[in-house]
Amino acid sequence: MAITFDRALGIHQHALQARVQRAEILANNLANADTPGFKARDVDFQAMMQKAQDSLSGISMEKTHAGHMDTAAGGGDSDLLYRVPDQPSVDGNTVDAQAEQTRFMRNAMDYQASFQFLNSKFTGLTKALKGE
Repeated sequence: MAITFDRALGIHQHALQARVQRAEILANNLANADTPGFKARDVDFQAMMQKAQDSLSGISMEKTHAGHMDTAAGGGDSDLLYRVPDQPSVDGNTVDAQAEQTRFMRNAMDYQASFQFLNSKFTGLTKALKGE
C-alpha cells in the first residue's frame, strides 16, 4: 500500500487552509470596522473540519433524488456565517474591532501551531525516506 500525502498528513493540511481562509475573513471584518451597514462574518471551523474529515474517510452524502439538496456544491460562502453582535452600532455595523483583533490573533497562533505540526510531519517523512 502506497503512502500518500493525504494519509501521511491527515486533516492538518485542511486545518491550515481553513486558518488561512479565516484570517482573510477576519482581516476583511477589521478593514470594514467603520463601514456603515457592514455585517461581520466568520466561518464555522468545526463544520469545515468535519467536511475535510468526511472527504478523507471517503464517507460522503449522495444526492439520490432530484428534490434533494446538492451537498457537492458546498464550500466558498456556504461555510461563511454572519456574526451576532454583542452590541450593534447605530449605523448597522456589527464589527467589534477589539473582539475581531482578538479573534485574528488567536487564529494566527492556531495557524502557527498547525504549521509547526505539519513541518514536524514533513521532517519525520524526510528522515524516514533518508533512513535516519
